[in-house]
Amino acid sequence: MATPQHTIKAVIRPGDQSGYVAECLEISVVTQGRTLDEVVANLKEAVSLHLDGEDLAALGLSANPTVVITMELQPAHA
Repeated sequence: MATPQHTIKAVIRPGDQSGYVAECLEISVVTQGRTLDEVVANLKEAVSLHLDGEDLAALGLSANPTVVITMELQPAHA
């Protein structure tokens, strides 16, 4: 039996036109926002809604998983 994951990994990238896009790697959640604060808030809500009523053990997750976010940003060149 596999050990349940305690984290859900997500990546935030700049959007194609503007803002930011957040995508979870283990579960089917994608959201966006105009600012980093907005995209993080939207990601928390989307993950919560996605997992609501689900059997977390069946998804390989622990009872209270934490979302770990990695950001991919383009470096600014002088």
